[in-house]
Amino acid sequence: MDSPPTETSLEWGHSALRVVIAISPDGVASIRELGTGDPGPRPPAQPLVEVLLAGHGRARASHRFSDTAVGRRLTYAGAERVRDGRWHELRVTLRDEQTGLEAHAHLRSAEGVPAVRSWTTIVNRGAAEVVVLGVTSFAAAFPSGSVGGLQVVHADSEWLGESRWHLRPLREEMADLNLPLHGQDGRGRLAVTSTGTWSTGQHLPTAALLDPDSGRAWLWQVEHNGPWRWEVGERRDGAYVALLGPTDIDHQWHAVLAPGESFTTVPASVAVSSFRPHSTPGAMHGTPGAMHGTPGAMHGTPGAMHGTPGAMHGAPGAMHSAYAALHDAAAALTAHRRALVRPHPDRARLPVVFNDYMNTLMGDPTTAKLVPLIDAAAEAGAEVFCIDAGWYDDDGDWWDSVGEWQPSRTRFPQGIEEVLSHIRRRGMVPGLWLEPEVIGVRSPMAGKLPAEAFLQRGGTRIVEHGRYHLDLRHPAAVAHLDEVVDRLVEQLGVGYFKLDYNIDPGAGTDVDAASPGAGLLACNRAHQAWLEAVLDRHPDLILENCASGAMRMDYALLSRMQLQSTSDQQDPLLYPPIAVAAPLSVLPEQSASWAYPQPGMDDERVAYSLCTGMLGRLYLSGHLPTMTGAQREAVRAAVAAYRDLRTDLAAAVPVWPLGLPGWADPWLSLGLTTPDHTYVGVWCRADERATASLSLPHLAGRQVDVEVVYPRHLPAWDGEWDQETGRLILGKPVPGPSARIFRVSAVSPSSAHSSLVL
Repeated sequence: MDSPPTETSLEWGHSALRVVIAISPDGVASIRELGTGDPGPRPPAQPLVEVLLAGHGRARASHRFSDTAVGRRLTYAGAERVRDGRWHELRVTLRDEQTGLEAHAHLRSAEGVPAVRSWTTIVNRGAAEVVVLGVTSFAAAFPSGSVGGLQVVHADSEWLGESRWHLRPLREEMADLNLPLHGQDGRGRLAVTSTGTWSTGQHLPTAALLDPDSGRAWLWQVEHNGPWRWEVGERRDGAYVALLGPTDIDHQWHAVLAPGESFTTVPASVAVSSFRPHSTPGAMHGTPGAMHGTPGAMHGTPGAMHGTPGAMHGAPGAMHSAYAALHDAAAALTAHRRALVRPHPDRARLPVVFNDYMNTLMGDPTTAKLVPLIDAAAEAGAEVFCIDAGWYDDDGDWWDSVGEWQPSRTRFPQGIEEVLSHIRRRGMVPGLWLEPEVIGVRSPMAGKLPAEAFLQRGGTRIVEHGRYHLDLRHPAAVAHLDEVVDRLVEQLGVGYFKLDYNIDPGAGTDVDAASPGAGLLACNRAHQAWLEAVLDRHPDLILENCASGAMRMDYALLSRMQLQSTSDQQDPLLYPPIAVAAPLSVLPEQSASWAYPQPGMDDERVAYSLCTGMLGRLYLSGHLPTMTGAQREAVRAAVAAYRDLRTDLAAAVPVWPLGLPGWADPWLSLGLTTPDHTYVGVWCRADERATASLSLPHLAGRQVDVEVVYPRHLPAWDGEWDQETGRLILGKPVPGPSARIFRVSAVSPSSAHSSLVL
């Protein structure tokens, strides 16, 4: 008598990651385990790949990308392991006998990093064409014993209000429907989508699912500079996660595959936590950049605490475990991002950038205005000086006339070369603002380029806010932009471009595409290829990613460009929650937040503004020439302090000692941990004197030294270290908004005396 068929499994991974793919008796593959080696509860059998075809749909009606008809039929046909330098890759082949469709699921992970990059290629091996409405880049069930205890982390975003994170129970997003009683999976889901080309204009493609009871966390990002979707849903026996690029239902996307044709999804990455509750205090197991060293002494008498306790998000217990798991997964995703980004000399230097725009020239540069700014920026210690918008404008009304990118003759009577040469003489790299993907409707280039070089719908060029949008699939569009960049770099000596992007053309183009969304996806990929080619020709050129601030803050672009503008926010009191939140989405060494001190500010406000830019890429602006001598010295001191700590940025891991920042929170804090130090930025927006208790659990049980990195010239804050709990209790003894950057270091227990220098 034959034995019944049994489940088999495929194991893959490396020193920091273990992936187990289960193959059911009927051949359907699913991820049973994605973690750091500690098996968790058996997750539901969510198919490894979901494919929605127009002629087949879902196996059961819903709004989900789970249990599609083809996904249920795809059966395991083999796997291949590949090693590419530090990267491990697994390629799993699946086949649907009914349609002849073949799917290749790719998993790629860097040695020593508990994260995986995932994408899918489907090939039509059948005899008839198929219409594809959606394909998952990643699909798996989350290993948790109970959906009821899960926490979800996601963020809203908009112009001036980027990266507003929320951590809440998953049950607040989806009701408990008692699915086992009904014997069916649910139909709803928490789906977050982004449309058009502002990939982070409404929501972020980064999110997480946390299990505080087990300490497990998945933190993911969809890596696309166009439309995307992520969803979390509940099955009878647990939760699943599905990550996708554009889809038919969300983005007017579909692809038609004739026999032999293929389609590849956008990539997505998932990082996993190795944190376990009830572990030894201070131990962040397996976390890149975790704190090391022996306990030490904390010296000095704590100052008096004033005011009311600072704001702490959530309650002890589950909330503490949730944040510990999130911090651990953030460390893993940070290491993964560093493995993804293109090698570039900028990563070793991290130069200080001065940009003339924000709260300063605001798009109105002239030789007379720029020269004193250049001199003041150089004296402050800036290493790049970027001339922002307006350098190409002769008539003061440039918004809908841009596109040729020729220097203005009226703004620079002796030519812009005079200004750029002055920047170089002052020891800085000259930079220019550029918005390459748009052509103003009044621009001469609008008539010089063929109609096919622009996005179109129904034979009409798409217009948004007085601009046409270039289609970088067309060689004429690429040739135009290549001429602009090469001319500015080779003839004018520009070494830095702020690449801005201030329109969103909508669903896409129907030129040479089966659907508008398919046309847009091809344009998005052509944009990526253009950036690669620019850096291939000019390998030292520094590219800043900007889109009305951070409307396109994704790792399709940030894996290629060197730094990211985090906002256009002009209010220094509103900027800190944006800067504090940014490292959950962007590497600290790429995260450029404006620091724009002004002559009319008092000393605390000047320091407050400067602190906002210091735990990332320091991005200066402000009317430095008209500041007092003391104010200019405060700016120089901030730059000097930043240049001292920036060597640690490229190895730092973010933590949030007060939890993820709330938009209106009176206290905000960002920590960057390294093997030797933890840099802690703290902003207090309360008018009265107040206190806050910062959680630094990786230093619990240790004695530490705490010193002010910046500002050292202003009144000291009060401080007390609770060694047992790993809490730094701070008191702001001055009224009004105030901020400080601290360095917290574990010290030897043999230290004879201690110091608490706040």
